[in-house]
Amino acid sequence: MFQKIGDALRRFMYGRYGTDKLNKWLLIGALAMIVVGGIGGRFLPALSVLNLLAYIPLIWSIVRMYSRNIEARRRENAAFQRFLQRIKDRDNCYFKCPRCRQSVRVPRGRGKINIRCPRCGEQFIKKT
Repeated sequence: MFQKIGDALRRFMYGRYGTDKLNKWLLIGALAMIVVGGIGGRFLPALSVLNLLAYIPLIWSIVRMYSRNIEARRRENAAFQRFLQRIKDRDNCYFKCPRCRQSVRVPRGRGKINIRCPRCGEQFIKKT
């Protein structure tokens, strides 16, 4: 019986995206909002709104898991991974080239420096 249920679930999920790091963060965020809204809503009624707002990341995560547009979900996850990497990177600053909008990474804490874009060669001065 359980094997039939497992086979049916595998057939249903075939060709769908599944879960990734962004989905895990969305689910954790929704759970945190539910807990804070449930506990804090007893003391501050304004926090009970978090229970309703928790449905937004929860539904978004479910839609992403069951999506058949795998390439779009991979792009979303890659953008989220880049965002997390920038938050974790304490040694570098990131700037956009004014001409071609290429993201340029430079060391943090060097004062005013002349930055040359590796793509177009444009030079611009920024404070790190």
